[in-house]
Amino acid sequence: MTTGGRRQRLIQKADSLLREEKGTVFKDPGGNLNICLVYPNVYHVGMSNLGFQGVYGMLNRMDGVLCERAFLPDPEDIREYETTELFSLESKRQLGRFDMIAFSVPFENDYPNIPAILDLAGITPLARERGPREPLLLLGGIAAFSNPEPVAGFFDIVFIGEAEPLLPPFVEAAKRAEGRDGFLKDLLGLPGMYLPSFYEVSYQPGGPIKAREAASGAPEAPGAPEVIKKQFASGWRDFSMRHSILTPNTEFSNMRLVEIMRGCPWSCSFCLTGHVYNPPRIRPAHDVKKEIEEGRALIAGHRIGLVGPSISDYRELPELLRMEGVDFSITSLRAGGRSIGLLPFLKGMRSISIAAEAGTDRLRGLINKKITEEEILETSRAVLSEGINLRIYFMAGLPSETDEDTDALINLVGRIRDIAPRGRITLTISTFVPKPFTCFEWHPMERPEVVKARLKRIKKSLGALKAVSVFHDLPKYACMQGVFAMGDRRLTPAILAMAREGLDYRAALKKTGIPEDFYIFRRKPADEALPWDFIDSGVSREALRAEYERAITPTSDKIY
Repeated sequence: MTTGGRRQRLIQKADSLLREEKGTVFKDPGGNLNICLVYPNVYHVGMSNLGFQGVYGMLNRMDGVLCERAFLPDPEDIREYETTELFSLESKRQLGRFDMIAFSVPFENDYPNIPAILDLAGITPLARERGPREPLLLLGGIAAFSNPEPVAGFFDIVFIGEAEPLLPPFVEAAKRAEGRDGFLKDLLGLPGMYLPSFYEVSYQPGGPIKAREAASGAPEAPGAPEVIKKQFASGWRDFSMRHSILTPNTEFSNMRLVEIMRGCPWSCSFCLTGHVYNPPRIRPAHDVKKEIEEGRALIAGHRIGLVGPSISDYRELPELLRMEGVDFSITSLRAGGRSIGLLPFLKGMRSISIAAEAGTDRLRGLINKKITEEEILETSRAVLSEGINLRIYFMAGLPSETDEDTDALINLVGRIRDIAPRGRITLTISTFVPKPFTCFEWHPMERPEVVKARLKRIKKSLGALKAVSVFHDLPKYACMQGVFAMGDRRLTPAILAMAREGLDYRAALKKTGIPEDFYIFRRKPADEALPWDFIDSGVSREALRAEYERAITPTSDKIY
């Protein structure tokens, strides 16, 4: 096929996606700030993300701003982009013709897709090598304000915090800027703006960070703040995350996602989302209903997926579920009496998930998961008795986990099956990964061979139970996630090597001389400088350390 023929086929594929969308925005690029919003995974995954959808809508609602979208091509299309530069979905423009390219990145394992996309678009991946005529590169999403350092070398600007307070002043600064350098200088005075090239990091022998200081040779750098304070929407009236586009080509086919709360009242010790999105903010039912009704007026017949980290704790949920003519989807509930009380409203659901996380009260107490075995059993029995299938989330490799904890997990599932023989039970088991801004940021991961053995034991033991399935991630990918989550700037060359040479993360680390053990298989001293210490998340290091010491100190008062 000729180059022109390949491009035409790719355009036709893009147009077929657009034809199935409802809510797509088309604007004239002339006179507007042109931004291409990129999700570092395929269309199906990116369009299932409410944050990506919300930012697209926010930018396009702003005067003088045009926002289009781009994604990692599907695997079968990658080779065809070797002769055709990656283009935006809406106008089919090459990404290099936009003023800015904004990556929305919620998952660390998508990091290698960032330089891969830039290479496909003909844009120089490393910021220090990009020319002044190339677009500015922006980074946002939860990965940006937890620890952006592993990919800092690719980006000019990083947003530390939530989109609502950050985007409007950023766009206004961009509109009034006189040239690229002037724009970057202006950003130094805006809260939550992090410009990685204005800083240099030095390292001690053996790997720990020695110092973080103003970059030499950058005259603007002395004005760069030492600490970047996370910005967040102060209340529900500031929430602007709206589902912008409906399409059948997502995980939630033709479902409109509606955010009802942000932040979590429970703050489980392992949970990044529960820490960096706090304080909890809850939308009142009247505002949620208004959004649902507005969406229903625009597009008939769609379903509503309610989004929040702890839906069961939304006290006005029964009021929402009583809305007539609305098909609601609630995929996850917290084990306990409140969730059981919601089941009469959820009789039509195919499945409901609960997160047990561990097989013993001791281990759940250690990670501050305040639910008991009896609450898990009773909620599971109630769900399955309603004819609703049950999905239970567990983790393997938790701090202090033993083979006895694994056996207890197996026994717990067996007890659920005994008391509720009806319906299907699906276990989804992920490997514990320590994350920044949680108390386990100092803690090592469990070795993959240990996790593999425990996962094998669970699958073998539960394989004989009726209508019980076990799914789990691969420990090696969890280790990669851990390296990227806990890493520093020295990872940028390894991530680039993964994209360009097809190396797995271990081979890339070896090639660039970075030991995996340093990042994820050692317990860090309390006084070690961590890559994300320059971010003020609203929780003091001292408080997190005290929580960590309580978690790893054996006591009897962690059983709830």
